[in-house]
Amino acid sequence: MHIQAVTFDFWGTLFQDAQGKERHALRMEGLIKETAVEEAQADRVLKETMAFFMRNHLDTQHTLTPVDAALLCCQALDKTVDDDGIARMATCFADAILEYPPVPIEDALEAVKAAADRVPVAIISDTGMSPGKNLRILLERAGFLPFFSALNFSDETRAAKPQRRMYASIADQLGIAPHEMLHIGDLEPTDITGAHQIHAKAALITAVNRRYEEVTRADYLLPSWKRFIELLPELI
Repeated sequence: MHIQAVTFDFWGTLFQDAQGKERHALRMEGLIKETAVEEAQADRVLKETMAFFMRNHLDTQHTLTPVDAALLCCQALDKTVDDDGIARMATCFADAILEYPPVPIEDALEAVKAAADRVPVAIISDTGMSPGKNLRILLERAGFLPFFSALNFSDETRAAKPQRRMYASIADQLGIAPHEMLHIGDLEPTDITGAHQIHAKAALITAVNRRYEEVTRADYLLPSWKRFIELLPELI
């Protein structure tokens, strides 16, 4: 099989989290402003909501949004907030990532550039409190965006990995057969399983997340982006 395109996950693959405490504090401010709860309550409910988002992705393959997060927080706090307040809270939750952004993983930009020199490249990423429109901004700020021919974010596609639609629709956009893709990500249940469901090749990147390196069914194991760049002539 000849690889005709490479797709990348976002979180834990191209970017690693940074300034998470500051981002959480900013979201707490937004929640407290709209609900007038104590700081400890806001902290607890936000953490519970984030944990629910993660479980929901894996259990139901459904993407929740910043509005969902605002509604869940209000429900957990037994607070009634009008539509304008929900909208302000959701905007605060969503835009916190722009104030306190993650950082690119070492050599990630160089890896994307190297792959884009050979074949079209794309993003296939789940989202949550940080929507796709803001992840696009982060990609642009860090110099990644010009290299991508297509981007699938789960809040925009209304599907989440490992659903086939997340992968097959990118293949359609790139004009290739699904099995001609190589997808790279850090999560076995979503990235690797999703790619294999459409008979694409899959690579597990363990530069920041080594949770699955001993159990992965990925076709390739990448300890770093430098290793990926070294392998490119063999892969493509």
